[in-house]
Amino acid sequence: MLTFQLSNKRFKHFFGGLSSVAITLLGLLALTFFIGRVMPIDPVLSVVGPDADNSTYEQVYKEMGLDKPLYTQYLYYLNDIAHGDFGNALLTGRPVIEDIARVFPATLELATVAIIFGIVIGIPLGVYAAVNKGRAVDHIIRVISLFGYSTPVFWVGMIGLIIFYAWLNVVGGSGRVDLAYDGFVDPVTGMLLIDSALARDWDVFQSAIKHIILPAFILGLNAVSFITRMTRSFMLEQLSQEYILTAQVKGLPKRVVIWRHAFRNILVQLLTIITLSYGSLLEGAVLIETVFAWPGFGQYLTSSLLLGDMNAVVASILLIGLIFISLNLLTDLLYRVFDPRTRK
Repeated sequence: MLTFQLSNKRFKHFFGGLSSVAITLLGLLALTFFIGRVMPIDPVLSVVGPDADNSTYEQVYKEMGLDKPLYTQYLYYLNDIAHGDFGNALLTGRPVIEDIARVFPATLELATVAIIFGIVIGIPLGVYAAVNKGRAVDHIIRVISLFGYSTPVFWVGMIGLIIFYAWLNVVGGSGRVDLAYDGFVDPVTGMLLIDSALARDWDVFQSAIKHIILPAFILGLNAVSFITRMTRSFMLEQLSQEYILTAQVKGLPKRVVIWRHAFRNILVQLLTIITLSYGSLLEGAVLIETVFAWPGFGQYLTSSLLLGDMNAVVASILLIGLIFISLNLLTDLLYRVFDPRTRK
């Protein structure tokens, strides 16, 4: 009987999660549709150009279905989305889904390296600040964290290019790789570091490392600051618990008390912070991609907005929403893996 109740409870939780995702997706689809309709851009003019005559304008207007009621347009829109048809991009003339598949891996690679910086730097800084609460090193880390969180990334990016590329020449400049190596590696995953490693072309790999290190680090500054502050906050809460005092009274080494006892109990909370930070990096790389001429998703979205290409804009907004939904689902799954209490 107890087993049946537990199974029924898990089924309800799973069904409730799916229902929530379905409702969110429908809301996101409705949002993207109405954004495309309320934007002060004439989609017909974007196709035919400002010099087209009235007959051409009317013909394209009807071909795009804009003469039909709004609810009918929305049903057509849902049908197109279900078939993976987002229309063609004005910028390239190719299907939007193909353009996004081409540019998104570059942003994924950039954001992944950035979140690695955030984890590797932010977590130790947060732990160290918590352990040394109120001391000079704690205040220094908090000031650095505030600086990384509040400084505009485009300004840091330009200063970084001037210092580390123009003056010191220790990193690559704009783009993903030196022009001499552009096109040397066939795209497999679209992520140049992985593709060059798979091809064993270490010259391209080294060039890709030099080009990604600075934009990824600057993009990751926000994640470093956020993870540092939250890690410090979580650790301070754990270090004030009675079980920590008990461990210290037993004579356990300080390193064991901090990392094996206190830090282990904040892992689940950190998962949420890291996941949210990763999602923010994926959709917030627009400025960095612009400064470093990084041919990624953010630059594609910006160019589409400036051109008034609503097919590309709506598809990009939908992708951003799907990223956050997927990351939230992943967080929920990881919660269940690392925290047994959520499986009851």
